[in-house]
Amino acid sequence: MTFGKSLIGKLLAGAVFCASTLTAHAAWPERPITLVIPFPPGGTTDMVGRPLAEAIAKKLGKPVIVDNRAGAGGTIGAAYVARSAPDGYTIFLSTIAHTIAPSTYDKLTYDFEKDFAPITIVASSPNLLIVNNKLPVKTVPELIDYAKKNPGKLNFGSAGIGSTEHLAGELFKKMAGIDIAHVPYKGGAPMMADLISGQIQMAIETSGSAISQIRAGTVRALGVSSEKPSAYFPGIPAIDEAGLPGYTFSTWYGLVVPAKVPKDVQAKLYEAVLDAFKDPQMAKALETIGAEPGGQKPEVFGKFIADQTSKWHDILKGGK
Repeated sequence: MTFGKSLIGKLLAGAVFCASTLTAHAAWPERPITLVIPFPPGGTTDMVGRPLAEAIAKKLGKPVIVDNRAGAGGTIGAAYVARSAPDGYTIFLSTIAHTIAPSTYDKLTYDFEKDFAPITIVASSPNLLIVNNKLPVKTVPELIDYAKKNPGKLNFGSAGIGSTEHLAGELFKKMAGIDIAHVPYKGGAPMMADLISGQIQMAIETSGSAISQIRAGTVRALGVSSEKPSAYFPGIPAIDEAGLPGYTFSTWYGLVVPAKVPKDVQAKLYEAVLDAFKDPQMAKALETIGAEPGGQKPEVFGKFIADQTSKWHDILKGGK
């Protein structure tokens, strides 16, 4: 009899726990959500993340607070979110850098494919090859020729080791057969400041960070990394067509969450992002940086992450 009561008690307790858990998921969100952006304020990732936070906050009815956790090519922010509680209250704006990092860092405290659940791609955009105004080149061929005549004297900047700018620069260096040095920074904004001042001479920067400086005339644009010239950047040729055949590179930004976040919460986030694309301020923000909206289903984004990780491993490690 005692055993029967004990068993019944456990079953009832389990039922109450399951019911309360389901209720908690159904009620999500009940408090503010934190969107971790793994690069400093002012860079392109931040320029995508902040309007996204405002737009999904409108949909979900709770504030979405931006937390910039920069450093180590975006891996510090990723590690922080991977360790956070899987309750849907800490979400992460990942980038192409996070599929590159496994091939550029010897040790990571997280596995990007296993420790995160994909929600969707938020935006994608080309990078822009820009140089300091004092550098005596105005075209891609002139830059390559100058670098070949001055080996080791040109520096290209990036937002950190393993960042999009870093890999875009290394790919350019390899395909052009030139000797240029990489200078990593803790984000796109400080890198841009040194490019303008002449501390470094070139960068293949994300569109959001580059576009305002190009328009202001503080840097000179030589090419865009898309396959063809972009309507967002009139008058700037594609690098592929302007002097380095076969060179293309695009940057993407995607929303992910810790892997064990409940599926229903993931579904609500996906719907919130789709709704965000209808928000005029979000649309304007993407247009401003020359980015195309995403919206791919989670399973499509998940396969994309796996394919990108494999691609960069083959490029950087030779498939080994």
